[in-house]
Amino acid sequence: MATLVIRTPNEFEARLQAYIFERSEEARAVRVGEKETSDQAAIVARYGDLFSRDQLDALSEAEQAAGDPDERERVYRLRKTCEEGLISAELVEKEDALENAELASTVVFRGETMPLRAAQAKLAVLTAYADREELGELAIESSAKLNDDRRDLLQATESLSAELSGEPDPVARSEDEKRISLRQLADVLADAVALLDETYAAQRELWFGRLLGPDRTPLPSSAHAAYMRRLSPLEHVYTKERATEICLDTLKELGFDLAADPNIRPDLDDRPQKTPRACVIASDPPKVVHLITRAQGGLHDYQAFLHEAGHALHYAGCDATLPYTFRRISRDHALTEIYSYIVEEISYEPEWHALHFGLSDREAHENAQATTFMNSLLFRRYTAKLHFEIDFWSRFPSDGGTPEGYAQRLTEATGLRYRPENYLADMDSGFYSADYLRAWIRNAQLREHLIGKIGENWWRSPETGQLLRDLFREGAKPTSEEIAERIGYNPLDVRPLVARFEEAASWSA
Repeated sequence: MATLVIRTPNEFEARLQAYIFERSEEARAVRVGEKETSDQAAIVARYGDLFSRDQLDALSEAEQAAGDPDERERVYRLRKTCEEGLISAELVEKEDALENAELASTVVFRGETMPLRAAQAKLAVLTAYADREELGELAIESSAKLNDDRRDLLQATESLSAELSGEPDPVARSEDEKRISLRQLADVLADAVALLDETYAAQRELWFGRLLGPDRTPLPSSAHAAYMRRLSPLEHVYTKERATEICLDTLKELGFDLAADPNIRPDLDDRPQKTPRACVIASDPPKVVHLITRAQGGLHDYQAFLHEAGHALHYAGCDATLPYTFRRISRDHALTEIYSYIVEEISYEPEWHALHFGLSDREAHENAQATTFMNSLLFRRYTAKLHFEIDFWSRFPSDGGTPEGYAQRLTEATGLRYRPENYLADMDSGFYSADYLRAWIRNAQLREHLIGKIGENWWRSPETGQLLRDLFREGAKPTSEEIAERIGYNPLDVRPLVARFEEAASWSA
């Protein structure tokens, strides 16, 4: 029988660092298509001594005994990570099975059999409206076959989370971890959406028409979102070949030489099993940070690169002397999303389009407006997702997770047709939708702050880069709300966000 090991917080943190590194590297290999199957279970087994209920109790005691607020916060995050580790140890085989089932899923389209992930990526580049409608339906039907497995995993995860945390309400549990009110956030965002309804409706009519063409139906499928987001009719302007060069030049204007940063490891290759969704995997910040994108041509290549560069620069720029917990483990994702959003925000500046793509002022403003419109569509989508997810988890203990409200909320918010079957594939864990939405608010606040401090050319100023670099050094320690207060804003002040969308809508198009 193995000897039970109970570690001090420092000992636990050191062992945890190695565990997270191995799991992150395995996730990276599967995500980028280097491996055909996920084997997280073997890693969890190797670290079987790391997570136990006795270890969780020991960390709880250390948290209560900590006199220093920073130390108490550090041990709190270690305790929550221990909870997550216990859940993973219990469920990792189910998680691997679901991941591998998705990797094995296929779609047959026009006589060609392709992996589900390849089909999802193909939706961004299909030029014919009818083809996207058809392939989108096939992809959702293929994905929906895994819904029973997704629901079983959700139920098992929720049961363990409630038991280990002592909080049976999943909404209240997440609010405690994020230190916010999800319902208050949802209400504030709903008010912002309502203020923009008239502006959005006019922009939707304009840009759905321009981007989808005369064949579009009155209620297009959500399958067209990726095609529109990349401004596919303008892919000859935003070419795949120039994406890396222009994005690196954009970052250099802020004072960041990403290509020369030894801590950041880009993976920009296109592989059949590589997920189409770009990401950063911070395996061991600041030393090992992976930036992963899958370029397909179109503006979204540039936006995805800039967005993930914000994450990568944040993790790679943290102070190496910080405790590991404050370099890698945050309460949620809302902090790092601020930095990804503010770097991606550069692609919404008309002058950026004129500078790098040889466009006239009118063309640059039109394209920037289209880009900002797609951002407003995503904002409305995620606001609807948050409302759905609050409802979903509020009734989860009684109904076990149903799609009620998913399609209706998202369809009404965006003007795109969503299918109920996609509700589980579209659900990120831990109310990540709330983290994205807090970053939308914070990004608009930070942009307004930068304009006031630096000027309209904030997006190409080394002074902006230095301000961000100073923030990056703090790693994962602050919260999103603390950043708002530092720059002089109420965390729930949506006025800069509403003003940003209204400003772009006023440009001539």
